[in-house]
This record gives sequence, structure tokens and C-alpha cells, in this order.
Amino acid sequence: MHLNDWLNQKLPEVTKSLEEFNKNHFLNDKTIGMAGKEQIYQVLRMLRSALFPGVYEKHPIAEANIDIITGNNIREAAIELKCLIEKCLINECEDKEKAQKECTECMDKANDITIDLVKQLPKIRDLLHKDIEAAYEGDPAAARREEILLSYPSIEALSIHRLAHVLYQHKVPIIPRVMSEYAHKRTGIDIHPGAEIGEYFFIDHGTGVVVGETCVIGNHVKIYQGVTLGAKSFKLDEKGNPVKGIKRHPNVEDNVVIYAGTTILGGDTVIGHDSVIGGNVWLTSSVPPYTRVYNSQPSPTIKKGDFL
Repeated sequence: MHLNDWLNQKLPEVTKSLEEFNKNHFLNDKTIGMAGKEQIYQVLRMLRSALFPGVYEKHPIAEANIDIITGNNIREAAIELKCLIEKCLINECEDKEKAQKECTECMDKANDITIDLVKQLPKIRDLLHKDIEAAYEGDPAAARREEILLSYPSIEALSIHRLAHVLYQHKVPIIPRVMSEYAHKRTGIDIHPGAEIGEYFFIDHGTGVVVGETCVIGNHVKIYQGVTLGAKSFKLDEKGNPVKGIKRHPNVEDNVVIYAGTTILGGDTVIGHDSVIGGNVWLTSSVPPYTRVYNSQPSPTIKKGDFL
């Protein structure tokens, strides 16, 4: 059968099947859907344009117009974000039909969350300034701060994380995780939006870094590529499913350096302040402050004929 003939006859059956499946499995008209993913990316672009005017625009902007452009970006992002949050909240509501027609609770909550995020933009900008300073002071290859802002994956990932974290704190569904995975896709740095990160944080190189949901990271912490701050094991419920919402990931106190390839696991694991963790170390227990941990196992003697 010719393709066009088959499409004319059978395509309605396929589209109907997909429609029925999606209606019953999450992607229905009450969720943000796939189009919402691009909307979230657009919101991120506008908010980061407001934080760093001129960096994320397609064309140069005049200094005299910065206030106007920044205000417009914030206004447009806020309106878009409020609608996305409201849709997500309605989808989580036990009585979706009532939430859509009679109740204004989801709309009111979306308004409040959006306003709080906008109010926190100056604080977020200050934190990102300190992150840039940490990169400049911590990387001898950094010739100027503008270079860090324009090219370092660490700042790219953190500018998204610090926005997503605010929404996570408000228990907004879906949106913060879409934001964090967008940063992951762009930078290779995977920071869950729930992770709490202090001031002057720097990820050098960045690729392959994983920071788990319940991590708490202090001030003036520096980590290198390939570092994992993850979960040691998962507590299971009576059905054998992982229990959610419990502390699973380590804490890293102030003034800690963690070198490349290191894995630190466990919700009860604490890296004490002013410690240095060497490269390729595996840690599942706490270390006290001012500790140096290195992987210094001797290499085995290689005999003639051994395969490497």
C-alpha cells in the first residue's frame, strides 16, 4: 500500500490511540505538557537576562535601555511563570475540576510564589556575584570576571539552580526539576533543585558533577569535575519502593575542597569544615574538620606477561 493511502486510512486510528493513552497517563490538557518545557526554558532566559543584562539577548542593548529591558523581561517572565505554576498546582489538586472552575487557591498560590521569586532576584544576583568571585579567586586560568560569566559552566548551572531552588522551596511541582535538567543538559552539571548551596561556590571544569537533592553545602566550597555527592542506599517501604523525602545525601561544611572523581555518599555523612578531599576518593562516613583524605594506595607490581 502506498504511504499516502495508508496514512489516509490508518492515521486517525493511531492518533486516537495516542490521545487516549496521553489522556490517562499524565500528558493531558491539565498539565504543562511538552510545550510547557519550552516555556520554562523561555522563562529562564528572561530571568537570567534580568540578572545579567546583555548576556542572554540575541542583540546588543544600549546602556540607557537596561532598566526598561530588565523590567520587561521580569514582567514577561513573571506572567508566564505564574501561569505555568498554576497549571502544575491544579494538576496536583485532588479536585481538579473544582480547582479549574470554582476555587482560586491555586491561582492565589501561584501569584504569591511568583512574587516571592521576583522579590528574591536581587539576593540571587548577589549570590551569583559571589560565585563569580569564587571562580575568579579559585581558578588561576581565569583572566577576568567577564570571562567567567560568559563561558564558565559553573555559573551557567548555578544561575539556573538558584532560581529553581526558590521554586523547590515553595514545593512547586515539575518546574524546578525541568530547570535543573536543562542546566544538566547544557553544562554536564547535575544539581538537584533541592540542594542547599551557600555563598562563594565554585565548580571547576564541571563535567560529571552530581549534587543530590538533600545535600547541604556551606560557604567557600570548591569542587572539581566528576564529583558525586550522592545517596549511599535507599530506605524501602513495605512494598519495596524507595522512601521519598528523607535525608539521603551528604553535608559539606565551609571552606572544603573536593578534587576530581571523588564520590561522597550518605545522608549522615558530613565533611567537616576546612577539609581537603583528594581525587578519586570513595567516602561513606564523616570526616572531622581540618581533615586531609587522599587515595594513596600503592600500585601492584606488574609482572612480565600480565595484561593491563
